[in-house]
Amino acid sequence: MQKKLLVFGLLCALLVAASAFINTKNITTKAQLGELLFNEKLLSKDSSVSCASCHKPQFAFADTTAFSAGFNNMLSSRNTPSVLNMRYRDKFFWDGRAATLEQQCLMPIANPNEMGLPVNEAVSRLNKNSYYKNLFLKIFKQAPNRKNLAAAFAAYEKTLETWDTKFDRASDDKEQLSESEERGRVLFIGDKAKCFDCHSGFDFTDDDFKNIGMYNGSSMNDAGLYNITKKRKDIGKFKTPGLRNVAVTAPYMHNGRFKTLEEVVEFYNNPGAFVPDAINIDTLLQAPLGLSKQEKADLVAFMKTLTDRRYLK
Repeated sequence: MQKKLLVFGLLCALLVAASAFINTKNITTKAQLGELLFNEKLLSKDSSVSCASCHKPQFAFADTTAFSAGFNNMLSSRNTPSVLNMRYRDKFFWDGRAATLEQQCLMPIANPNEMGLPVNEAVSRLNKNSYYKNLFLKIFKQAPNRKNLAAAFAAYEKTLETWDTKFDRASDDKEQLSESEERGRVLFIGDKAKCFDCHSGFDFTDDDFKNIGMYNGSSMNDAGLYNITKKRKDIGKFKTPGLRNVAVTAPYMHNGRFKTLEEVVEFYNNPGAFVPDAINIDTLLQAPLGLSKQEKADLVAFMKTLTDRRYLK
């Protein structure tokens, strides 16, 4: 009996070792390692959450709640933005406090309301884990450290680009927008709705910061960029998010206030009806836009054409 148990134990050990070898062998690039780490709960204080816990792949790498639950069910201070289409950005987070993906990707690990683990401790855990240590040695020719951990994350996030949308196919004359979608497109880039003034470029963001009228100085408000720069002109400003896949990344805004695109359009049509006495609001939004019911519906229809095919249900 003991011999049988010993043989069984050895077989199990060999299977585990073989499995680890196969898995390690299949991971050959920085991006593949970064994807593993993106889903690795070992990098949180109590090993309960990973990056993917809040940046959910099935929801275009955003979350479905206004504020995400980190370790010990601590809530994030702002809504979790999508990490898709970040390759060409030069500012990250709602307040732009990171200038590169390498800087950005380590901050949630150390954030006390998110993963809650000092980066040095995260590196130590990876070094104590033979599977990960061997992967880093193979790919970086170095043991895990702060720099190559950030490089792996960044390499993976740079692969998360999307461009297979109805809008893109229509632009290439491979598909046709509906009448409502086309009206929404014209309205989106026109002077009445003014959407394209901020949501411009290939990813529909100018990578700038705007005060859209959600700050009125109350204790419940978030001053946004001002918290970083301490410049009065930056009070209430937040980074303009890209709009690719926006139809699947609800709720919206830095505070997750709006649950639907229809609510977002209603807000932009007249911000003052939602937040009276807004401070430092952008000049583009100081007067109501005066959109009709049909125009609002057309704008929503157009924004839905920015959804990558992989997220269509």
